[in-house]
Amino acid sequence: MTDAPATPPRPTRLIATDLDGTLLHDDKTVSGRTIAALAAAEKAGIEVFFVTGRPARWMDVVSDHVHGHGLAICANGAAVVDLHRENRIVEVSPLDHTVALDVVRALREAAPGTTFAVERTSGIHYEPQYPPFLLDPAAVIAPAEKLLAEGFAAPSRPGPTNGVGSACDHPVLKLLAHHPELDPDAFLALARATSGHLASFTRSSPTALLEISGLGVSKAGTLARCCAERGISPDEVVAFGDMPNDIEMLTWAGTSYAMANAHPDVLAATTGRTASNNDDGVAAVIEQILRQR
Repeated sequence: MTDAPATPPRPTRLIATDLDGTLLHDDKTVSGRTIAALAAAEKAGIEVFFVTGRPARWMDVVSDHVHGHGLAICANGAAVVDLHRENRIVEVSPLDHTVALDVVRALREAAPGTTFAVERTSGIHYEPQYPPFLLDPAAVIAPAEKLLAEGFAAPSRPGPTNGVGSACDHPVLKLLAHHPELDPDAFLALARATSGHLASFTRSSPTALLEISGLGVSKAGTLARCCAERGISPDEVVAFGDMPNDIEMLTWAGTSYAMANAHPDVLAATTGRTASNNDDGVAAVIEQILRQR
């Protein structure tokens, strides 16, 4: 069931949706109903943007389901990716490595026991104590200070180049910080209080795992630029999300929906509610939008 917001002030021209916990089922698949709804929206002239914290290399799950422009916004707004060109990164808003080092020092002092990973355009690299959420055989394992050093050389990867640097010049997209004991929301609040003047902090994991981007970088900012390029106003955008890293996008869009499984802060920030990710909540709203056209 969907709890519809007030009628959008203008017809919908663009749908912006998060992936994990929103569009994707918990098993990381896209349902047949959702695939059909996305295709119907684009056939009706509504552009679809996937807007996710995922890196480009994790976008294959939806790369067949975006049409037209072929673009997706990844790494919480730090990268724009062309899904029609083997997930090639075409735009980057990097986190300066010296700023990232300042954040590392600040969080080590404020929350002892914090460990770090560094997400570059070439892939992820992490400290020895960082939890192995998803092991990457090409990752460099070393202290954050080494991973963030100027001139850090990442190993070569198979597949297309990302188009934004040489093999030893891959910008930092995100710094990840994990704490084994702190409450996730308390960790986020602490990080923002101690280092919010240095970078942008958010979270999308159920664990105490922070995602740290360049100051001012967000899903909302990059989506706003993509919409401006197309002459699309916020009032013409419908957005979906479930976690704190979606809040800025949801409050920027003229119409926004929280999933039934959303974080309480997301439920408070949105104009509408829809069913959970496992119950195809995004598809239900798209179907409703198309019936009203």
